[in-house]
Amino acid sequence: MKNTILIMALATSMVSLGQTQLKYPKTQKGEVIDVYFDTKVADPYRWLEDDRSVETGDWVKAQNEVTYNYLSKIPFRNDLKSRLEQLWNYEKISAPFKEGSYTYYYKNNGLQNQSVLYRKDAKGVESVFLDPNTFSKDGTSSLGGVNFSEDGSIVAYSISEGGSDWRSVIVMDAISKKILEPTLVDIKFSGVSWKGNEGFYYSSYDKPNGSELSAKTDQHKLYYHKLGTSQKEDKVIFGLEQKRRYVGGYVTEDNRFLIISAANSTYGNELYVQDLTKPNSPIITIVDNFNTSNSIIDNEGTKLFIETDWNAPNSRIVTVDFSSPKPENWKDFIAETENVLSPSTGGGYFFAHYMKDAVSVVKQYDYQGKLVREIKLPGVGTAGGFGGKKKEKTLYFSFTNYITPGSTYSFDADSGLSKVYETPKIDFKSSDYESKQIFYTSKDGTKIPMIITYKKGLKLNGKNPTILYAYGGFNVSITPSFSIANAVWMENGGVYAVPNIRGGGEYGKKWHDAGTKMQKQNVFDDFIAAAEYLIAQKYTSSNFLAIRGGSNGGLLVGATMTQRPELIKVAIPAVGVMDMLRYHTFTAGAGWAYDYGTAQDSKEMFDYLKGYSPVHNVRPGVKYPATMVTTGDHDDRVVPAHSFKFAAELQDKQVGNNPTLIRIDINAGHGAGKSVAATIQENVDIQAFILFNMGFTQLPK
Repeated sequence: MKNTILIMALATSMVSLGQTQLKYPKTQKGEVIDVYFDTKVADPYRWLEDDRSVETGDWVKAQNEVTYNYLSKIPFRNDLKSRLEQLWNYEKISAPFKEGSYTYYYKNNGLQNQSVLYRKDAKGVESVFLDPNTFSKDGTSSLGGVNFSEDGSIVAYSISEGGSDWRSVIVMDAISKKILEPTLVDIKFSGVSWKGNEGFYYSSYDKPNGSELSAKTDQHKLYYHKLGTSQKEDKVIFGLEQKRRYVGGYVTEDNRFLIISAANSTYGNELYVQDLTKPNSPIITIVDNFNTSNSIIDNEGTKLFIETDWNAPNSRIVTVDFSSPKPENWKDFIAETENVLSPSTGGGYFFAHYMKDAVSVVKQYDYQGKLVREIKLPGVGTAGGFGGKKKEKTLYFSFTNYITPGSTYSFDADSGLSKVYETPKIDFKSSDYESKQIFYTSKDGTKIPMIITYKKGLKLNGKNPTILYAYGGFNVSITPSFSIANAVWMENGGVYAVPNIRGGGEYGKKWHDAGTKMQKQNVFDDFIAAAEYLIAQKYTSSNFLAIRGGSNGGLLVGATMTQRPELIKVAIPAVGVMDMLRYHTFTAGAGWAYDYGTAQDSKEMFDYLKGYSPVHNVRPGVKYPATMVTTGDHDDRVVPAHSFKFAAELQDKQVGNNPTLIRIDINAGHGAGKSVAATIQENVDIQAFILFNMGFTQLPK
């Protein structure tokens, strides 16, 4: 009897929490009005764009208090955390790589906030090389790229603090681990590429006026740092006269050429090459426009191997001699096929990674362009790797899918034999789950693939809690991969569905372009059609459907929930691009114009953007889904003001009792480098919020 009363009391308290209108912090409205083509657009929350103001800081604190108070009252939140930590707590070891006389690899004992870089010497003695867990007390500083000089004796490694895209680079003697010179600072969107052992190339912007986390950065430059000199002496190699938003430089493995890529948007790039064997040699133009995507992936003497989508929407590899490298002289090496190509090199071979309906097919070619073999993979899923230096005959690749934890395999490049190198010892039984691909029809008749994953024995009764996740932009392909958080979701009876919607790269440039600019609505229609399919087939229903996405996927969630609020029960837009009229005014946002267009392009483009911009399409008097917006206060890629303004609009205009919360991680950015503890807690809070708002008062196992 006592137990019955306790359960009834618990259920009553939960219903009360879910149905009572929350009291949100007051968000002051300003009087800012912008004019676009004679149309006035109010921006009452413009003040939230100032990430350095006391008022914005106070607003963040007040919003988090409401959010965490709400989350703390969900009774199964601690159960979720315990299970996530239990499942997460297994040793993870990366594929090894050789530099000098050492073999390096990353390892995490299970719940370490950051993975540790280890090495073994020629005798097999293991030691810690770099431990990012010592960089900061709270785990918010992370290790970025680690790049060794030609002989492996010197290393340059980058550090991010608080999740920012700005990096510091430390130069260290790899043998003694002695720091060799003062830290290089203010480096952004850059790798490090060594020229022998003398110095290295890197890219960055001038430090912006105003906030370094939100002010516009649009002139990227390539620098050369000579070892033993100060950063102030670093020479600008490219980008001083030719103003470009994204510039990258890297040296070929034989140290013969410097390759430079320059772009003004996230698609399409110019391509340049410089002969490093001759002092003061000129930089030679290969591609002089932004109409295609091009990269030099290797060379053999003066013969260049170029991956390109010029006259090949699904990409191909061509060859050309350095002496006359223009596109009119290109010759097919690996021709375009019906599937999208993404190549790698290693062991003296080319590996052609193809996507066939978003799953991997890998073929191996020699340097004469002859097919050596199609590589037998462990199953249907995603394979990555097959990269390395030409002299290394043992390569490594990874394999995963939605129900198979990622394993690493060694691969003999000459014989083609592969074997398991490292497989995780995780408390998850893949055979208990099913993952299947279906094709559904979008609004305009386009067939879209979707992979649906769930525990075997699922009843198609419309009552299964379901997460629908997608991205839909920037030529990004969402391929099958295992997630510990999703494993816990499925353990608890959840369905996880991922459609490969337009805007991505799963079917090449045409698929990408079909979700850009004035065709962006195709992306939202594809996502909505996926939801309707899941409901029609009784995997779920509107009362048990959550939608989730991050960055461009956060925009996807924001647009979908404002266009079809009745279709879904819960929305989780993460680090989303929510203000489509002003996105290009922050950090490097102007570079996203290939996908989005800008409000200044034309009245037609302005009207189109305003027509779906989540911030501008929250309407008063509408019952929106239960929503938890997530972002990081140090996100300098998609600045948190996007999420702040969207949450403020929802809290102001939402009717009914569905909660509208915003969860703001402190000292966190766009996602990269986030500590394990923070990642686990975020997934706990998201799943708890979703299930509770679907009416669950305990985990639905």
